[in-house]
Amino acid sequence: MMRLEQVCRDFQVGDQVVHALDHVDLVIQAGEYISVMGPSGSGKSTLLNLLGLLDRPTSGTYWLSDKDVSALGDSELAEQRQRNIGFIFQSFHLLPRLSALENVELPLVLAGAPPKERRARAREVLDAVGLSARLDHRPDQLSGGERQRVAIGRAIVMRPGVLLADEPTGNLDSKSGDEVIEIIEQLNRDGISLLVVTHDPDIGGRARRHLVMHDGRIVGDERTGLQ
Repeated sequence: MMRLEQVCRDFQVGDQVVHALDHVDLVIQAGEYISVMGPSGSGKSTLLNLLGLLDRPTSGTYWLSDKDVSALGDSELAEQRQRNIGFIFQSFHLLPRLSALENVELPLVLAGAPPKERRARAREVLDAVGLSARLDHRPDQLSGGERQRVAIGRAIVMRPGVLLADEPTGNLDSKSGDEVIEIIEQLNRDGISLLVVTHDPDIGGRARRHLVMHDGRIVGDERTGLQ
């Protein structure tokens, strides 16, 4: 479970303070599928970064699995991120000199997993996203959709409980985008909590819960009957 209580995130821009998040209260239960929508500058990505422990609140409290993570040190935040959260971004952020398999192995390398174990787990997740025949291909030898699948594999190889996706289809054609959405929705059906930031109403409408943001606040929170 993730819980925000009166969370604010302020940024100093010149002589002005921008309230990117303005007293946000939010509870996300395990296994939920949530879309976050709203205009540019509404706070969507700031919310995602804060939930993903890439940023800290200026004030307020963030509880992750009943642990107050608001004031943790950098090393503790990194440990929580590594153990609990996977990320998918619009830009794939793959290392160009590494193969698909080696890119997916990276989180396991950082976690100190033995070579045999990390190679087996990387193969397993690449098979799960349909890339078992492309293990040795570098990013420049893969299509956009394939690169995003590698990024998904890297995001889930540590078996996180939460998957955060920021415009995951933004750089993809419609067919590749549909395939990527199907993959991450299957991960949600398998039990991973899924939160997707998107400008695309068709993608946002697929979630079972819809958050709408405006000026750093959550102004809409609707649950649907979708399964």
